[in-house]
Amino acid sequence: MTEPTPAPEQPTTTRRFSRRALFGATGAGVVVAAAGGVTAARLADDDSSTSNVVPFRGARQAGIVTEAQDRLHFASFDVITDSRDELIDMLQRWTAAAERMTRGDETVDGGAVDHGEYNPPADTGEALGLDASSLTLTIGFGPGLFGPSASDPNRPDRFGLAARKPAVLKDLPAFAKDAIEPSRSYGDICVQACANDPQVAVHAIRNLARMGFGVVSVRWSQLGFGRTSTTTVGQQTPRNMFGFKDGTANIRAEQTDVVNRWVWVDPADNAAPAQWMTGGSYLVARRIRMDIEPWDRANLSEQEAIVGRTKGAGAPLGMTREDDTPDFAVATADGPVIARDAHVRLAHPDNLNGIQILRRGYNFTDGSDGFGHLDAGLFFIAYCRDPDKQFVPMQKQLASKDAMMEYLTHNGSALFACPPGLKPGEWWGQHLFT
Repeated sequence: MTEPTPAPEQPTTTRRFSRRALFGATGAGVVVAAAGGVTAARLADDDSSTSNVVPFRGARQAGIVTEAQDRLHFASFDVITDSRDELIDMLQRWTAAAERMTRGDETVDGGAVDHGEYNPPADTGEALGLDASSLTLTIGFGPGLFGPSASDPNRPDRFGLAARKPAVLKDLPAFAKDAIEPSRSYGDICVQACANDPQVAVHAIRNLARMGFGVVSVRWSQLGFGRTSTTTVGQQTPRNMFGFKDGTANIRAEQTDVVNRWVWVDPADNAAPAQWMTGGSYLVARRIRMDIEPWDRANLSEQEAIVGRTKGAGAPLGMTREDDTPDFAVATADGPVIARDAHVRLAHPDNLNGIQILRRGYNFTDGSDGFGHLDAGLFFIAYCRDPDKQFVPMQKQLASKDAMMEYLTHNGSALFACPPGLKPGEWWGQHLFT
């Protein structure tokens, strides 16, 4: 498979202004009166201010194979303007602000306090004094941006993009036992903000939404914590809300050949008008509510049989270590050690014709419902080269056969096309719109 030529990285520059600099190392801010408004004294950055910065530009968008951070704020937007020029202008402004925020800066220079006391601040300010916290911002475009979609078949092609729509960019089909809520699903544009500080991630989405006023509106959003995926070899496997290790066999960024085969879109995947997606990836988002209370009443043996792994070590049943290869042939007089309807068996590449996806999900808790049950679960995010050939067949098998489905409800669903990364001077969506 041909690997797209990497875009050059943006040269490293010294940050002149940053959120950290506003308060300095001690956190004490010095505010002085000045003609025309209030000015914050800016202190020189220390060397640690750049240690938590993930480069914004490069051959790939950050936030896909980047080492998974601990926190998530994901937002899906509807485009509410019919003006192509307004949408492009917003994407250009978003790009500039996103690049600044991933460096630990305000959306614009002095945006929180320096634009005059009688003007609305250009930055909301809740991240002042915080560093970049490994913030990554990843953008994707949904089927509805290109005209009619399964969720909105009467939508017009407002921006003349229909011919540029990749064939696989369409709303995911309905799977067995789905209970999809439109208010938690779909969207024209998504932004995934990941960081190691929740306030940094929330600040990023909040400011992009504010900047998009009149052009986009938030359709739905999701906060996440406690990553449920391991995306690099140096990370330990986390646990999901059922208490089990999650993502043991996930693709790792260091597996270059595997990533190229299953994550990045190849030039051969699309016709000429959709080549803007070459080097990008498709983002699958699924909100999966877990029935916590019934699960908590199941005995340990039943829980382990459903998952197909031990709860403590995370080893495949019949094995001793987490990274042991599952042996699906081992059986006793009572049947296979790893049951035929165990999650591990059904989701394993050996039982899916080799299919793999890059998982990047997060736990969530959104309070409780009207019956006092915890509204909690997994906000599943996966990146793949072709959702029709990877995610869809995998989910069909799980939805119809997986014993864990007794405890799961999929109530949110979306698919977005995430283009490749940016060269210096480029803006989000430039090769789609030009």
